Amino acid sequence: MNIVERVKNILVTPKTEWDVIAAEATPPKQLIISYVLPLAAIAAIAGFISYSLIGMSMFGVTVRTPIVWGIVMIVYQIVMAVVSIFILGFIIDALAPSFGGQKSMDQAVKVAAYSYTPGWLGAVLGIIPWIGWLLGLVAALYGLYLLFLGLPKLMKNSPDKTIVYEIVVVVVAIIVGFVIASIGAMITGGAMMGSAAVHGASSAAPSVTYQNKDLDAFAKKMEEASKKMEAAQKSGDANKQMEAAMATLGTALSGGKGVEPVQIEALKPFVPETFAGLPRKDLQTERGGAAGFVTTKVQGVYGDDSGKNARVEVLDTGGVAGLMGLASWMNVQGEKENSERRESTRRDGKRLIHEEQNKTGGSSKYTVVLNDRFIVEARGNVDYGQLKSAVNSLDLGKIESMK
Repeated sequence: MNIVERVKNILVTPKTEWDVIAAEATPPKQLIISYVLPLAAIAAIAGFISYSLIGMSMFGVTVRTPIVWGIVMIVYQIVMAVVSIFILGFIIDALAPSFGGQKSMDQAVKVAAYSYTPGWLGAVLGIIPWIGWLLGLVAALYGLYLLFLGLPKLMKNSPDKTIVYEIVVVVVAIIVGFVIASIGAMITGGAMMGSAAVHGASSAAPSVTYQNKDLDAFAKKMEEASKKMEAAQKSGDANKQMEAAMATLGTALSGGKGVEPVQIEALKPFVPETFAGLPRKDLQTERGGAAGFVTTKVQGVYGDDSGKNARVEVLDTGGVAGLMGLASWMNVQGEKENSERRESTRRDGKRLIHEEQNKTGGSSKYTVVLNDRFIVEARGNVDYGQLKSAVNSLDLGKIESMK
């Protein structure tokens, strides 16, 4: 496979090139080494040039990422490109039968890898001042078109189910990107991962734990939504078609849960009059969003005359609660620490806990995700142990039991 010819063909003549790709017996290891790594490296180096050498203009001042950190991020981005391809390939393969397709991990990895091509090349356009980010975004969006063409040709799914299939894959891709970004914020010694790129290329898949039963349930919900959308399309009623399309998107973003968030009054009791030893100064509430994507939030603002302050927020992610559940398919954890801060993300039973402790008296944060739906977050310049204890003193079990 000539990488230059393949890039040109997948971008210029994708309809015929997908047929060629479908007939190739290219194992994932070869595809990663000969195609993914070179393009991911180009994208990572372009990012290094943009952020570390050229810099970004903020309020008239040019800000540059330190060279050493920029080099570390080159390695990280290349490694995560490999990880992303395998994870997305796994999802494409796992969902194929739900949309009338055929399971094939080799073909699924090819769909993922070649659909990412415009995004990697678009990163080069990011070097162009002012408009580069927009050109890069347009290039990345072209990848959605490639994915639309590639799924039925390689995964053999029903053509009329491709749109729904793609919606699910795109939602998962967004989640994967979010999780990878979260992990990146906690990485220490990023240069140590250089060997991981080669290891990842020679492995069947990255070390990620999936809850297959949740994935299967999600697929069934998407299949049901797909049937409703097909019926609406056959009806010829434009309003029904729009409603069905929005419902399908809602099912994807909610992870198939379709959760209606609780009312504001149900969350108010979890924002007490005093928190971490501070009196409440203000109570803020909000409930809203588009149909199917409604969330509910209450927030308490606390402080005293000595300058101590804290905020506690309780959020019911409601219609998009499934994003938390989808992200929890991956066993994500990490930790980093220096003389000023300590950060960690870990699982405690079914709860996801994120800690950010400031050791110098600045603002700290403690977050707990409950039932893959409710988020309780507190931040402030009070003693970290006191902040953490104050969150755990709330009736978290009662929040978890809410429907």
